[in-house]
Amino acid sequence: MTSRFLVFTALLLGAAQSFAHDYSVGDLLITQPWSRELPAELPGGSAYFTVVNQGSQADRLVRVSSPRAQQAELHSQAASDGMMSMQHAHAMEIPANSEVTFQPGANHVMLTGMEQPLKAGEQFAMTLEFEKAGAVEVMVDVGPVEAQAAHVH
Repeated sequence: MTSRFLVFTALLLGAAQSFAHDYSVGDLLITQPWSRELPAELPGGSAYFTVVNQGSQADRLVRVSSPRAQQAELHSQAASDGMMSMQHAHAMEIPANSEVTFQPGANHVMLTGMEQPLKAGEQFAMTLEFEKAGAVEVMVDVGPVEAQAAHVH
Protein backbone atom coordinates (compact mmCIF):
# COMPACT_ATOMS: atom_id res chain seq x y z
CA MET A 1 0.00 0.00 0.00
CA THR A 2 2.79 2.44 0.88
CA SER A 3 4.64 1.81 -2.39
CA ARG A 4 1.46 2.50 -4.38
CA PHE A 5 1.00 5.76 -2.50
CA LEU A 6 4.60 6.79 -3.23
CA VAL A 7 4.24 5.96 -6.93
CA PHE A 8 0.95 7.86 -7.11
CA THR A 9 2.49 10.86 -5.32
CA ALA A 10 5.49 10.83 -7.65
CA LEU A 11 3.20 10.75 -10.69
CA LEU A 12 1.16 13.66 -9.36
CA LEU A 13 4.29 15.71 -8.66
CA GLY A 14 5.61 15.01 -12.15
CA ALA A 15 2.31 16.06 -13.70
CA ALA A 16 2.19 19.22 -11.61
CA GLN A 17 5.71 20.15 -12.69
CA SER A 18 4.87 19.60 -16.36
CA PHE A 19 2.06 22.15 -16.02
CA ALA A 20 4.14 24.68 -14.06
CA HIS A 21 4.51 27.48 -16.57
CA ASP A 22 5.36 30.40 -14.32
CA TYR A 23 8.71 32.18 -14.33
CA SER A 24 10.01 34.93 -12.04
CA VAL A 25 12.54 37.71 -12.44
CA GLY A 26 12.71 40.51 -9.87
CA ASP A 27 9.16 41.56 -8.95
CA LEU A 28 7.77 40.14 -12.20
CA LEU A 29 5.92 36.88 -12.74
CA ILE A 30 5.55 35.55 -16.30
CA THR A 31 2.71 33.04 -16.63
CA GLN A 32 1.81 30.44 -19.26
CA PRO A 33 3.93 31.32 -22.31
CA TRP A 34 2.25 29.73 -25.34
CA SER A 35 2.03 29.79 -29.11
CA ARG A 36 0.03 28.15 -31.89
CA GLU A 37 0.95 25.65 -34.55
CA LEU A 38 0.92 27.26 -37.98
CA PRO A 39 0.83 25.90 -41.52
CA ALA A 40 4.25 24.97 -42.91
CA GLU A 41 4.08 27.68 -45.59
CA LEU A 42 4.04 30.45 -42.95
CA PRO A 43 7.61 31.34 -41.92
CA GLY A 44 6.68 32.97 -38.62
CA GLY A 45 4.50 32.81 -35.56
CA SER A 46 3.49 34.63 -32.40
CA ALA A 47 4.04 34.05 -28.69
CA TYR A 48 1.72 35.01 -25.86
CA PHE A 49 1.97 35.23 -22.06
CA THR A 50 1.03 37.40 -19.10
CA VAL A 51 3.44 39.56 -17.08
CA VAL A 52 2.34 40.29 -13.52
CA ASN A 53 4.22 43.12 -11.82
CA GLN A 54 4.01 42.41 -8.10
CA GLY A 55 6.24 45.38 -7.25
CA SER A 56 5.65 49.03 -6.45
CA GLN A 57 7.66 50.29 -9.46
CA ALA A 58 6.81 50.06 -13.15
CA ASP A 59 9.13 48.14 -15.46
CA ARG A 60 9.39 47.78 -19.23
CA LEU A 61 9.81 44.78 -21.50
CA VAL A 62 12.58 46.06 -23.79
CA ARG A 63 13.78 43.04 -25.75
CA VAL A 64 12.66 39.55 -26.76
CA SER A 65 14.74 36.85 -28.45
CA SER A 66 14.51 33.17 -29.28
CA PRO A 67 16.97 30.74 -30.87
CA ARG A 68 13.93 29.44 -32.77
CA ALA A 69 13.54 32.65 -34.82
CA GLN A 70 15.92 34.98 -36.60
CA GLN A 71 13.92 37.89 -35.23
CA ALA A 72 11.52 38.37 -32.31
CA GLU A 73 9.71 41.69 -32.00
CA LEU A 74 7.19 43.18 -29.62
CA HIS A 75 3.99 44.11 -31.46
CA SER A 76 0.82 45.85 -30.45
CA GLN A 77 -2.44 45.39 -32.30
CA ALA A 78 -5.47 47.63 -32.08
CA ALA A 79 -8.68 48.44 -33.91
CA SER A 80 -9.16 51.90 -35.40
CA ASP A 81 -12.09 52.88 -37.62
CA GLY A 82 -13.06 49.22 -37.94
CA MET A 83 -9.60 48.19 -39.18
CA MET A 84 -7.05 46.14 -37.27
CA SER A 85 -3.50 47.46 -37.32
CA MET A 86 -0.33 45.88 -36.03
CA GLN A 87 2.63 47.98 -35.03
CA HIS A 88 6.18 47.23 -33.87
CA ALA A 89 6.71 48.43 -30.30
CA HIS A 90 10.20 49.26 -29.01
CA ALA A 91 9.13 48.42 -25.44
CA MET A 92 6.03 47.49 -23.46
CA GLU A 93 5.20 49.18 -20.19
CA ILE A 94 4.50 46.90 -17.23
CA PRO A 95 2.80 49.15 -14.63
CA ALA A 96 3.39 48.63 -10.90
CA ASN A 97 0.94 46.31 -9.13
CA SER A 98 -0.62 45.37 -12.45
CA GLU A 99 -0.53 42.82 -15.23
CA VAL A 100 -0.10 43.00 -18.99
CA THR A 101 -1.45 40.19 -21.15
CA PHE A 102 0.03 39.29 -24.52
CA GLN A 103 -2.71 37.54 -26.51
CA PRO A 104 -4.07 37.05 -30.03
CA GLY A 105 -5.48 40.30 -31.42
CA ALA A 106 -3.52 42.44 -28.95
CA ASN A 107 0.06 42.72 -27.65
CA HIS A 108 2.18 39.76 -28.78
CA VAL A 109 5.69 38.68 -29.75
CA MET A 110 6.10 38.29 -33.51
CA LEU A 111 8.58 35.55 -34.50
CA THR A 112 10.01 35.66 -38.02
CA GLY A 113 12.67 33.82 -39.98
CA MET A 114 12.06 30.37 -38.52
CA GLU A 115 13.70 27.42 -40.26
CA GLN A 116 10.96 25.01 -39.14
CA PRO A 117 7.26 25.75 -38.54
CA LEU A 118 5.86 25.55 -35.02
CA LYS A 119 4.30 22.15 -34.29
CA ALA A 120 1.70 21.37 -31.64
CA GLY A 121 3.17 19.58 -28.63
CA GLU A 122 6.64 21.09 -28.84
CA GLN A 123 8.28 23.79 -26.73
CA PHE A 124 10.84 26.45 -27.56
CA ALA A 125 12.95 28.83 -25.50
CA MET A 126 12.35 32.58 -25.50
CA THR A 127 14.20 35.22 -23.49
CA LEU A 128 12.36 38.26 -22.16
CA GLU A 129 14.53 41.20 -21.11
CA PHE A 130 13.12 43.80 -18.74
CA GLU A 131 14.64 47.23 -18.13
CA LYS A 132 14.82 46.87 -14.33
CA ALA A 133 14.21 43.20 -13.48
CA GLY A 134 16.66 41.80 -16.05
CA ALA A 135 16.35 38.81 -18.35
CA VAL A 136 14.48 35.54 -17.91
CA GLU A 137 14.28 32.53 -20.22
CA VAL A 138 10.85 30.94 -20.55
CA MET A 139 9.70 27.81 -22.35
CA VAL A 140 6.84 28.43 -24.78
CA ASP A 141 4.30 25.62 -25.26
CA VAL A 142 2.97 25.22 -28.80
CA GLY A 143 -0.66 24.21 -29.06
CA PRO A 144 -2.92 23.37 -32.02
CA VAL A 145 -4.00 26.17 -34.34
CA GLU A 146 -7.29 26.62 -32.44
CA ALA A 147 -5.47 26.87 -29.07
CA GLN A 148 -6.24 29.50 -26.48
CA ALA A 149 -4.04 30.18 -23.43
CA ALA A 150 -5.97 27.91 -21.07
CA HIS A 151 -6.02 25.03 -23.56
CA VAL A 152 -2.38 24.83 -24.63
CA HIS A 153 -1.45 22.36 -21.91
